[in-house]
Parts: sequence; C-alpha cells; structure tokens
Amino acid sequence: MSGTALITGATAGIGYAFATEIASRGHDLVLVARDQERLKTTAKELAEVHGVDVRTRTADLTTTVGIKRVAKVLADSDRPIGLLVNNAGFALRKRFTENPVVDEEAVLNVMVRAPLHLTHAALNAMTPRRRGGIVNVASVAGFTPRGTYGAHKAWLISFSRWAHLAYEDQGVHVMALCPGFVRTEFHQRMEARTDNIPAWMWMDAGELVRSALADLDRGVAVSVPTLRWKAIASLSRLAPDRLVARLARLGR
Repeated sequence: MSGTALITGATAGIGYAFATEIASRGHDLVLVARDQERLKTTAKELAEVHGVDVRTRTADLTTTVGIKRVAKVLADSDRPIGLLVNNAGFALRKRFTENPVVDEEAVLNVMVRAPLHLTHAALNAMTPRRRGGIVNVASVAGFTPRGTYGAHKAWLISFSRWAHLAYEDQGVHVMALCPGFVRTEFHQRMEARTDNIPAWMWMDAGELVRSALADLDRGVAVSVPTLRWKAIASLSRLAPDRLVARLARLGR
C-alpha cells in the first residue's frame, strides 16, 4: 500500500489492529468510529507511538448522514486516501424473527450499504490515479448459511470478487478478508458465549492483519487466513449444502 489509510470501526478489534500495523509501517491514518472519546484516545496513542499523522471522523454508519460524511473524505483529491479498510460491523445475538426489523436494517446499513457507498467513493477517487487498495472485512461465515450476518458477508465477498476483477486493470486492488474467530470485543459486545469454541479455531487480530496485508500485496481477491481456516472455507464451498447447513446450525 501507499499513502494514507482510512479505516472504519478503527477503535477496537480488527480495525484497531489494522490501524496499529499500518501506523507502524509509517503510513498516516484516518480513523472512523462512533465513539468520539475513544476515537480521540486511539488517534493520540497511534500518533505518539508511531509518529504519523492521524485524523479522525466521528460517524454512525447505520445512517445515511454518517456514510456520506466518510465518503466525503474518500473523495477529497487534496488529501488522497491510498487504502480503504471497510471493517465496521456488528451482529445481533437473537434469531431473525426475534429482532426488531429496524435493528436488522441497522446491521444491513453498516455491513452492506456503507461498504457499497464507501467503495464507490474510493474507486472514483483511486482509478484516475491508477493506484489504491480496498479491503472489505467479510467472514468465513459468508460461505455458510448463518442468518443475515452470513448473508451480509456473502454479499461482501461476491461484491469484492467482482470489483477485484473489474478494477484491477485500473490499478486498484479490491480484496475480501474472510477471517474465522478472532480475539476481539466482537462476541462480548453481542453477548454471545465463546467457551464452546475450541482454542485452535481462534487467531490473534495482529496475525490476521499481517496476513491480510501480505495477501493485498500479492493481489489476492479473497483472503482467508491460516491453513486451518482455508480448509474450513474450502469445505464449506465444496461440501453438500445439507451438510454445511447442519454444521452451521451446530455452530449457533
């Protein structure tokens, strides 16, 4: 990558790991999150530790106003963004019919509408310069029937694969990142149990990000980290649908 990186959901988990790794390589940052105080604290920390310029944008990506606020940064030709990381996301613990539809729409906005709009803005800014990168943080869940969360991630994988093919010859690399279980605040925030998940299935967020950036440099369209998760993802795509659905139900 080159230039400044814009990262959504940058104050925790995978987003924070991206911010830390990219700053350690000497690149400036634009951090996006909803929590203004945590955003300021994170920006100050990264700027002081790594000596890079860190800007912030407080934005709620469940709203059109928030999405447009970030898209405006991506469209700014005076301060170009070299890498966009669409990382923001969350999940609902209850079953689909038990959730208010407005909550389901909020998740859809963050994990589908926001990446769509921000990728659109980034591509329009990057293609004239004939360079840039976009990482859409999806999930191995996108290869399995896992409710609306899996459906959103499946859309993001398909969208990223298409964009990779469509814009690679214009110098912009779009990649879907598909991790499995990562040690972050994600499950804690959705109040989901994790004690039933085997230790071997977890990976460190920093390890994930370094693997992702290496795949980005190599021009990979869909990045699945570690051999164990590559095997699981391949099985999900090749096994009979009934078997995959049964395993997905066991993993609730």
